Amino acid sequence: MPEKASIGGKTEEPLLLCTRRKEKTTAAATTTAMPVNQSIKFPSPKSPLPKPPSPPPLKAPSPALPPPKQNIPPAPPKKDNKPTSAVLNVLDFGAKGDGTSDDTKAFQAAWESACKSRGINYHGPIRAHIPCGTHFILWSLLPTKHCLSVPSLDRSKCNSKSVFFFQLDGTIIAPTSSKAWGSGLLQWLEFTKLKGITVQGSGTIDGRGSVWWQQSAFDDPIDDESKLIVPLNNTVEENPPIPALRFYGSFNVTVTGITIQNSPQCHLKFDNCIGVSVYSMSVSSPGDSPNTDGIHLQNSRDVLIRSTNLACGDDCVSIQTGCTNVYIHNVNCGPGHGISIGSLGKDASRACVSNITVRDIRMYNTMNGVRIKTWQGGSGSVQGVLFSNIQVSEVELPIVIDQYYCDKSKCKNQTSAVSLSGITYEKIRGTYTVKPVHLACSDNLPCVDVTLTDIELKPQQEQYHMYDAFCWQTFGELTTPTVPPIDCLHVGKPSSNRIQNDHDSC
Repeated sequence: MPEKASIGGKTEEPLLLCTRRKEKTTAAATTTAMPVNQSIKFPSPKSPLPKPPSPPPLKAPSPALPPPKQNIPPAPPKKDNKPTSAVLNVLDFGAKGDGTSDDTKAFQAAWESACKSRGINYHGPIRAHIPCGTHFILWSLLPTKHCLSVPSLDRSKCNSKSVFFFQLDGTIIAPTSSKAWGSGLLQWLEFTKLKGITVQGSGTIDGRGSVWWQQSAFDDPIDDESKLIVPLNNTVEENPPIPALRFYGSFNVTVTGITIQNSPQCHLKFDNCIGVSVYSMSVSSPGDSPNTDGIHLQNSRDVLIRSTNLACGDDCVSIQTGCTNVYIHNVNCGPGHGISIGSLGKDASRACVSNITVRDIRMYNTMNGVRIKTWQGGSGSVQGVLFSNIQVSEVELPIVIDQYYCDKSKCKNQTSAVSLSGITYEKIRGTYTVKPVHLACSDNLPCVDVTLTDIELKPQQEQYHMYDAFCWQTFGELTTPTVPPIDCLHVGKPSSNRIQNDHDSC
């Protein structure tokens, strides 16, 4: 043990003084002990304080080593401040919406602005808005012609989601004179060659078609599709009546929420479209309005029509040649002519229709229920059709195949025909007013693989005599008893069934 040090006559424990010096390279601690028995004299409180000892000279720091190279990520790209969407109100483009002014130019300007803005000012969807409480008269509107001419429109971004929204919450009104349309127009509102287009809202497209209906050649509507364009008589004005809303050559098309009423002829048409969705919308025209198809499909595939109310003077849904993968369900139909495939094969043309499903349908006071109609002399095929769970009420002819379709007083008999195969009717129930079943197939090319299951059709008024079920050259099977009995169906396949050649196949 170190000896005690004497301070001012008093004995104190020795002090151990320690210093610590930090070096840049190492931090080593050194300790210096006081010599043994050495006294430490403290200055008097009155004497001046001694100057502190000078600090030892600092060593020159070692040259700093360069920091190790690090993988620094590149600077992020500058943020694009373009808005993700835009709403273009037609009122901001000069539209009046008073029900009397011609607002065609304002609508055209709004649509052209939407086309130019896409990809330049906005990244996301463009919405042209027709506000509620407004009434716009449009002479004719072909919105997408300007879109196609705008080079800045980036169509590569229009894949699965809607890029253009036509938000209809007001009312669009058609002119009542064909002279206002000019020449060469076969539609009123048309959207052409778009990827991702949605027409939606709570508004109405009013075709004001009564003036056209009064000029119709016959009292009874004509089913022939060519008459949707050209009137038969020569007393009407030079330009033909105009369908209300048409989509042509477009992908991913949606129509929802709106009402189309009183169209001069068919209300809603899809030509050469892929990926069509129609739901929660309405068509409304009187049952005696000629040629006013509800929804008309041609050369289109992957079509879904659901949860829709269709009342018109012709087919609630008309499925023409070139249609495949069509699914229709939960639709109210009536008045009208039912849901039809055809007419097909007119003027020796070739028709191809496949994979059609129509189910969960309610029909009231219609001319037909579910129907397939073809002309004599045509070629091609209809195959893979299912009609399921169809509830009919006061329908003249609930189940129809007519391969002798003719819209004239007389048509020439011909041997060739569109072939029909794989047609299934199941759960067709309700009441009829003329005939429960009418299956008239071609003499030369009978219908094959026609299946009827769970058919229960009763006359609306039991006391009146009704026609019995009728079959001609129809082959297939009855999987359950039917009401009434359909004894006319041939079981199996025809012994002389002609094999389809390349001209018939699709």
